[in-house]
Amino acid sequence: MTKLDGKVVAITGAASGIGRALALEAVIRGAHVALADLNVDGLAETAALAEGHGVKVSTHQLDVADRDAVIAWADAVAEEHGSVNVIINNAGVALGASAADQSVDDVEWVMDINFWGVVHGTQAFLPHLRQSGDGHIVNISSVFGLFSVPTQSAYNASKFAVRGYTDALRMELEIEDSGVSATTIHPGGIKTSIARNARVDESMDIGGSQPDEFIDEFDKLAMTHPDKAARQILNAVERNRRRALIGPDAKWFDLMSRLPASLYQRFFIWQSRRRRNA
Repeated sequence: MTKLDGKVVAITGAASGIGRALALEAVIRGAHVALADLNVDGLAETAALAEGHGVKVSTHQLDVADRDAVIAWADAVAEEHGSVNVIINNAGVALGASAADQSVDDVEWVMDINFWGVVHGTQAFLPHLRQSGDGHIVNISSVFGLFSVPTQSAYNASKFAVRGYTDALRMELEIEDSGVSATTIHPGGIKTSIARNARVDESMDIGGSQPDEFIDEFDKLAMTHPDKAARQILNAVERNRRRALIGPDAKWFDLMSRLPASLYQRFFIWQSRRRRNA
C-alpha cells in the first residue's frame, strides 16, 4: 500500500487526540473511515469534522476491551464499506502509580485497553485485511514501549507488550506473504487528553510527583500536536515502515533506550530522588 486514496481505514479511540487527527488526515488523503470510541459525543464531533471530503464516514460506539464487540464491529465495517484495508489500534489509557501499591483492577484496566484492545483489533480485522489483498495493521505503542520509568510500570508493560506483539506479527505476515503488513508506532509527548483521563494514585510521589501535578507535567512535556503526529503515522503506513518514532522527543528517547540499562535507569532514579527532596 503506497497511497490511502480510496482505501478503507478503521480507527479506534477516534473521539479525540491522535485518533481524531488520524481520521481527519485519512479523509484528506481520500480514505473512507470507520471510527470507533466509547465516547459517543466525541465520536460524533470527529465524524462531523470528517464529513465533506467526498468519502464515506461511519461511527460505532466500542469498548476495545470487549473482544466480541470488536469482532462484531470489524464484520460490520467490512459489510458497510465493502472491504477494509487498514486497522489503526489507537485507543489507550494511562495509569500513574507505583508497582508495589497500584491496584490489580487498575493494572487490568490498562492491559485490557492498551494491550488486549490491540490483540482484539488485530485478530478481528486480519481476515478482512487478507481478503482485501492490500492490508495494513497499525498498533500504537509509545516511547514507554522503549524504556521504563518510575510510576509507569503498568503502562510500560502494556506498551512493551504492544511492541513485542506487533514486531512478531510483522515477521509472521511477511513469512506467509499475505499482502498484509504491520507497523509499530512509538509516539513521544503528544498534546492529547490522555493524562487528564488517566488514573493517578497517591503512590505517584515515589517518582517525585503529586497526583494533581501529573497533568501539568505531562502538558509541559508534550511537544507534538496530534495533527503532525497523524501525518507522520500515515506516512509510515504508506512507506510500509516497521516502526515509526513520532515527535523529536521520541527520537531522543529511542537513542537513550539503546544505552546500558544501568545508565538510563540511574538517571531516572537520580531525577526522582531530586524531585522528592525538592
